[in-house]
Amino acid sequence: MTLDPVQLALTQNRLDYVTRQMGEVMVRTARSPIFSQAHDFTCFVCGPDGWLVSQADGIPIHSGGGGFAVRAVLRDFEDDIEPGDVFVLNDPWQAGGNHLPDWVIARPVFVDDRRVAFCCNRAHQSDIGGGAPGAYNPLATDTWQEGVRLPALKLVSRGETRRDLWRLLLANSRTPELQDGDLRAMIGATRIGAERVAEFAEEVTAERALELFDGILDHAERRMRAALAALPDGVYEGADHSDNDCFGPCDLAIRARLTIDGDGARVDLSESSPQIRGFKNSTWANTCSSVYTAFASFFQPDIPRNEGTFRALEIIAPEGSIVNATEGAATTMCTVFVAHEIIHACWKALGAAAPERACAGWAKNVFGITTGRHGDGRRYVLYHGLAAAGAGAVEGRDGFNQIGHLCTLGGLVMPSLEVYEQLYPVRYRRCEFRRDGGGPGEWRGGTGVEYEIDVHTEGTWSFRGEGLRYRSGYGAASGLDGEGGEMEVHPADAPAFEAPKFGLRELGPARLVTSSPGGGGFGEPLDRDPERVLRDVRDGVVSVEAARDHYGVVVASGGRRIDAGATARQRSALRGASASDAR
Repeated sequence: MTLDPVQLALTQNRLDYVTRQMGEVMVRTARSPIFSQAHDFTCFVCGPDGWLVSQADGIPIHSGGGGFAVRAVLRDFEDDIEPGDVFVLNDPWQAGGNHLPDWVIARPVFVDDRRVAFCCNRAHQSDIGGGAPGAYNPLATDTWQEGVRLPALKLVSRGETRRDLWRLLLANSRTPELQDGDLRAMIGATRIGAERVAEFAEEVTAERALELFDGILDHAERRMRAALAALPDGVYEGADHSDNDCFGPCDLAIRARLTIDGDGARVDLSESSPQIRGFKNSTWANTCSSVYTAFASFFQPDIPRNEGTFRALEIIAPEGSIVNATEGAATTMCTVFVAHEIIHACWKALGAAAPERACAGWAKNVFGITTGRHGDGRRYVLYHGLAAAGAGAVEGRDGFNQIGHLCTLGGLVMPSLEVYEQLYPVRYRRCEFRRDGGGPGEWRGGTGVEYEIDVHTEGTWSFRGEGLRYRSGYGAASGLDGEGGEMEVHPADAPAFEAPKFGLRELGPARLVTSSPGGGGFGEPLDRDPERVLRDVRDGVVSVEAARDHYGVVVASGGRRIDAGATARQRSALRGASASDAR
């Protein structure tokens, strides 16, 4: 250790603060509600060689693969990167992207004509063309049906915006007024970040800043290796499944074989299913980011979350598989599914190595997109993010009742329905926690929600219901699975129908009615504190019947108190039945 650990910690914290400040700029200046309300973007800082050193603001599935994007810029423009340049890219194969809707703005930072860093923003665009409005085309069978592909491109050259390229980007969006404002917000956020990083480098000198960046990465590597070394050496396996390929039923498996060897780990995904026709194929950067997300969330929260953390990991994902699709495959859904399954498979393997840190499964979300036109003809893109599923429980904490996709680890913010009613031609009728949706356990799984909304205009509905009609939030340590999701659409001028898992429909005004899935429970349900069960009954998230049948708690007086004698008898009977079943 040749660097002052206090200075290393201060440097890491300062860079993390820079990324959060960049995020504040985005929230306050972006045009799309997907940014200003839902925070579906990530700000990060890379060193001059493209290795990510800070990712404190945003969504793990974005930032975990951020270094791949910056290294693509270095590969394509190494001799043509100057002060005032700004790059844009999204392509999964040619530019280190994860999927097409996530565009990266990368700005190099110079001090005394020496490149010291890149300040970056990866953000999910409202619309990028393709075969369906809203950046998701569930009918896509190749990447060209999903939107515009961007290799690493120089959008701003020495401070001068390339107007021809700018017009090209806007021409490929159905919402060009949003695209224009969002690009300006992304560029502005990276400018603020670059100014702050340059200030730091000038204070300590460019040479010292680079030494500190390397030290940050080395420290993170040591911390992760120490965490891995504390696990028993061995081979551990985990798997998760999907029941469809976006066009029909099938059995898709994501299998992770984890080898712990001293202070290193190998994650072998070779036994996963071949790539599919639908748009759930994962790209290499997205698969790596999914594995990183699983490991970063499994160990102690004070382990740094930069790219040095993951030097201890070797990832094997054969080309042509669903976890490393060949160029041209449909991939738009990959940041959610199969990222979800990859994380679950890794969690299960890690949980076998360290059961005390196991986590129950998060339910797979079911919310899709509705697009249409306002009365003045402007297009809108509405993500039904409030119909979010429940998270899995861990020892000592119930699962979150309503939360964004697993790959975001809570970084996707639940928007305000009052604001959405002002922005879109909709009226919310119901959004409340679901009863008996969460998996029973000593620590209960997240419940999911009951969600009803009226959409007042005709438009295109893009369905993304992976978590519909089967249980995806698995239980852990004797906890039980959460409930599956259900969704119906009630058109104003046609019979109601059960929503497909994936697909496109052109509809007039309609009502969407959703029960989102519940997360898995952790621990034996009969070990749950009866007072917690009573509180759940009073809150309406557990029924009196479920309290009795799953938790052995008999609630009397209309849900106001526990019948202690009846509860003791019920729990004794349930434990006896469980022991008999085990024999």
